[in-house]
Amino acid sequence: MNTWFWRCVVVGSWLALLLWCSYWWPHSAAVALLGAMLIAGGAGLQLGTQMLMMRAVLRSRGFPLPPAMVALRAWLSEWRWAWRLFGWQIPFREHAEPDGTAEKQAQVGMVLVHGYFCNRGVWAVWLRALKARGIPSVAMTLEPAHGSPVDAMVDDLDRCVKEIVQRTHRAPLLVAHSMGGLVVRAWLKRLDVDERARYAAHVVTVATPHGGAWLARFAQRLPAVDMREGSDWLQRLGPPPQDVSFSCWCSSSDNIVFPPDLAILPNAQCHQVDDAAHMQLLFDPRVWQHCLQLQAQLQGRPQGRYQAAEAGASAAGAGARACGS
Repeated sequence: MNTWFWRCVVVGSWLALLLWCSYWWPHSAAVALLGAMLIAGGAGLQLGTQMLMMRAVLRSRGFPLPPAMVALRAWLSEWRWAWRLFGWQIPFREHAEPDGTAEKQAQVGMVLVHGYFCNRGVWAVWLRALKARGIPSVAMTLEPAHGSPVDAMVDDLDRCVKEIVQRTHRAPLLVAHSMGGLVVRAWLKRLDVDERARYAAHVVTVATPHGGAWLARFAQRLPAVDMREGSDWLQRLGPPPQDVSFSCWCSSSDNIVFPPDLAILPNAQCHQVDDAAHMQLLFDPRVWQHCLQLQAQLQGRPQGRYQAAEAGASAAGAGARACGS
């Protein structure tokens, strides 16, 4: 569903730009250019508004604000990623990058779980890089995307996890962005202790609204309503199981999940940065290196009940600060 939504947005935007310029250019080049700039810059204006709201909420709740220049760079980078992801990869390249197959058995693979209003196309960069390193990987598109609770997406995740375990014979590392982390938690809740040991070696969440999202108060439909702060669904979800270890990445410049403490789980290894916005954080080299180190650590452990090592994994967060354990 998200694929077709973004296709309509992109095609509609280009059509609106063409019609506007074709009408106004003969009458007023200035009006034509102004309208074209507004259409082309709509995403940037939306992201900028979110950034301003984020800073206002941080200030009202007593959180330190990232410097203005740091926030400005994060906004510009997020705008660039928005063009690339929502203007190309998600609407038109959902299946362009296939999953990475296992070159040999007994490898620890990665399961990549996208967030709200996205699809598996958001993981193209990750899938390509993991395959180049010979690391098995799989990404799914979570459905139904709208109108149903987060719990309704668990079946797609379950299918992909079991697929990679069947191929590798090892419990995978799950990497989840934004809402994807909540889908992982809902999936873990369905499993018993032995199943969790078999299917989840470690979970890395990136900008996941574990405590809800301030912006979700404006939502009127599921699954966004489930992500409101203190929602009934989050209360029913409860804390994650203690037998599965988590790493949580958050940012003080996140324009979607703020304040950053909402992206943190109790007893999880936490990495907080100041200079990355919501989608940008997913492609931050510190997050990437952290996941590679975790995969290598898990690969070196004997098969059985996997618990990811916390010591040493934080070294991948150069420039990040630990904020919990």
